[in-house]
Amino acid sequence: MKTSDFNFHLPDKLIAQRPVERGKSRLMVLHRERGAEHRDFINLTDYILPGDMILLNDTKVIPARLSGTRENGASLDILLSEKIDERRYKILSKGKYSGKALFAEGVKAEIISGTEARFNCKGDFNAILQRIGAMPVPPYIKRPPEEADRKWYQTIFAAKEGSIAAPTAGLHFTSEIIREIESKDVLIKTITLHVGTGTFRPVRAKEIEHHKMDEEFFEIETDVLKRIREVKHKGGRLFVTGTTSARAIEACFSNRFKPLTGSNGKVRGTTDIFIYPGYVFKAADALITNFHLPASTPVMLTSAFAGRERLLKAYKEAVKEEYRFFSYGDAMLIL
Repeated sequence: MKTSDFNFHLPDKLIAQRPVERGKSRLMVLHRERGAEHRDFINLTDYILPGDMILLNDTKVIPARLSGTRENGASLDILLSEKIDERRYKILSKGKYSGKALFAEGVKAEIISGTEARFNCKGDFNAILQRIGAMPVPPYIKRPPEEADRKWYQTIFAAKEGSIAAPTAGLHFTSEIIREIESKDVLIKTITLHVGTGTFRPVRAKEIEHHKMDEEFFEIETDVLKRIREVKHKGGRLFVTGTTSARAIEACFSNRFKPLTGSNGKVRGTTDIFIYPGYVFKAADALITNFHLPASTPVMLTSAFAGRERLLKAYKEAVKEEYRFFSYGDAMLIL
């Protein structure tokens, strides 16, 4: 299957640069057995029935973007992509700079080939990072990160730090929407997948089967897995919020992960599962998601869930109806 099979036309004006008020986004409801409905996100509860279950990703985005200077005074921008230990991170940066760097509050770093940073500072580096780092808003947002992004680019249920990108389907939820869902005798549970380079790395291969996902960390309480099986056994449906949650739960149910020790009542591991058309979903019955980049791994996952032709037809309709796309954009529910 060709990567180009997942391209579609998207006018730049539809790429959301800022979010609407949380909970006020539009919602396209795509029925796999028929067409699409145009609703608002607050109408999500109309489609969730007593006995169903919703999964949310409770990962928390760290302010992973740092701007500083090299030894020669030239500017240097880095993105912390993966924590190695308390003061060592894998990074993404332009070029392959090796040498010393200086950041705000006197934070120094040794940069190695533009791929690793070893930090030196007084005090708790994690606490300092919260002050000097900027939120890693995606590059298609054509503006510098703002202070408001610290709130906008974080779900209201974010709890466990570790992501360099938000699980954006979760950005639409408000406390009121969650309370309304719970009032319908619907079970809401959280799992964790720390969003890393695997989620957003571009597909360079001409044929998608040749693309390799980077590994990402996830953990799921064993009780959550037990409740999922109980809900499905009783005829309830599992609503999965976001392609990140979908990858985590499908990796677990498909046994497509490397387990880590020290589980303590949890399934913990890393997964490089790549879901594209032809994959048979083992857990998810409904998917809450955003509108994704052309030819990206999230659009391939949603194509696997909805059917490629059906999804691309819905995207064409979304463009016509001027839905807002990508991280700060509108939402889609696939049933």
